[in-house]
Amino acid sequence: MNRQIASIVCAAVVALTQVPALAQAPVAVPQGQPQQVQPASPMSHIAVIDVGYIFKNHARFKAAMDKMKDEVMAAENALKADRDRINGLMEQLKGFNVGTPEYKKLEAEIAKGQGDFNVNAQLQKKDFMDREAKVYLQVYTEIEKAVGQFAREHGIAVVFRFDGDPVDGADRNQILRGITKPIVHYEAGNDITPDILKMLNGAAVADQSGRPGAVPARTR
Repeated sequence: MNRQIASIVCAAVVALTQVPALAQAPVAVPQGQPQQVQPASPMSHIAVIDVGYIFKNHARFKAAMDKMKDEVMAAENALKADRDRINGLMEQLKGFNVGTPEYKKLEAEIAKGQGDFNVNAQLQKKDFMDREAKVYLQVYTEIEKAVGQFAREHGIAVVFRFDGDPVDGADRNQILRGITKPIVHYEAGNDITPDILKMLNGAAVADQSGRPGAVPARTR
């Protein structure tokens, strides 16, 4: 009887020692059934981006701003022509006696010209400012989308905005700007500015060798 009990105990001990090995063995998945996907590890990386640098080197943004600059110059030239015409009428006014029909007629024409000039100048200024704001918003929206895509692909949880321009020690305003920067230090590898700029410019930018997607050299 004692030998039977000892045999049973030994068998139980052997079975217990084999349980972990059995638990660690891979479980076969029946064919045709989807395998269970392991959850992805949470994003934990942090990166920085110089949005000001992106705007300065964004090909389509620069092209849009240059085009608008030319339109502003053309509008200013047209306004200058109107102003010169009004100034000419004011010189003519000096040749008439005050209160005469000719004087009153020319005076009314000058007043109307000055009013139209002021209205046109204000309307054109507002139009250019609205168009400029729309271009900025469009490009910034593109930057946000590119950053979001890049962050998801590289496991980046947070992207901070920073200013990578060097501080001029002789300029008081720049010194104050520099010491109030929210980012005190960052590793060069965490700066995703060149990557985002390359995504945004794509084939629109090429260096002298003709390679598409070239990014201007960035001083870190």
